[in-house]
Amino acid sequence: MILGISWWVYLFILLIFFSGYMAFRAMVAERKLEKQFIESQGQVYLDRMEEERKSKKEITSG
Repeated sequence: MILGISWWVYLFILLIFFSGYMAFRAMVAERKLEKQFIESQGQVYLDRMEEERKSKKEITSG
């Protein structure tokens, strides 16, 4: 016992901090994945709009 507290209490506190750290890492990774997904879907949307614009331009000029 250190300072009158059992070793398992220290282990429990350490695991709580470790769990918080891992949750934070998971949150950051999830945000990064979400941002990449949003950017890729935005690019798909922009590409589709560009194709639509080209097709309308061909119809009006042709």
